[in-house]
Amino acid sequence: MFDVEERAAQLTKMGDPLVGLKARIDWEAFRPELKRVHEKERKSNAGAKPFDVVLMFKVLVLQQLNIFSDDGIEYQP
Repeated sequence: MFDVEERAAQLTKMGDPLVGLKARIDWEAFRPELKRVHEKERKSNAGAKPFDVVLMFKVLVLQQLNIFSDDGIEYQP
């Protein structure tokens, strides 16, 4: 079975840039502004819940740093 913690430790040893970004950037500091920009009234509770605004911001930053298309970022490990 695939051990997520073991894989994360291996990536960290190999110099995974995501670990460095996480250590250097306080992503939660962006939450108030992101929520303000993203805020909109839902007409109903039907359908899927929206993704977390900070998570989506991280995806956009990584997408720009690595020049991934929308489809390309979806398939990154």
